[in-house]
Amino acid sequence: MDQKTLITITRQYGSGGREVAEILAKKMGVKRYDRKIVAMAAENVADAEDVQDFESLIERSYNSPENCLGNLGDYAYVRVPQHNRMYIEQAKVIQKIAEKESAVFLGRCADYALRKRDDVFSIFVCADDDYREERGRTVYEGKTLKEMDREDEKRARYYDYYTGRKWGDGAHYDLVVNAGRAPLAQIADGII
Repeated sequence: MDQKTLITITRQYGSGGREVAEILAKKMGVKRYDRKIVAMAAENVADAEDVQDFESLIERSYNSPENCLGNLGDYAYVRVPQHNRMYIEQAKVIQKIAEKESAVFLGRCADYALRKRDDVFSIFVCADDDYREERGRTVYEGKTLKEMDREDEKRARYYDYYTGRKWGDGAHYDLVVNAGRAPLAQIADGII
């Protein structure tokens, strides 16, 4: 790629957004950043070493005030709650990567963290319930639509809290894609 391009993907659980991001990154010849942002951010959060298990770290990375007890720390960010420190560090990691290279970012409020840049294209990937339900059975080890919707509610609370925006509102994205309408590779080609 001659010119830097940053793509952010926000997605409904079970829509195929993760796969679209992976296909885009491969076709563009760039890295896809998703959960590894959490690991990179955790290096800068004082009590991250308390978490031995990466899955627990991922779960904690979605924390916002309504699902945390008052876990104010005495160090680092002058008594900023751990969940806020994690969000701040993730945003810093995203911005630092964006300064250096073209990339595809999956989730982590990357669209918001990069909203002031001109080289960002933000996409929301969704799908109808039938498509998501089928993917829940076949791709996500039997997850039900209800389980996927609960995950989306958690993502929405997190996104809404940290961005002040409504998760999934098309007004905040350059493109909203219904992934159930075509093969995922074709959707990625359309985005490119």
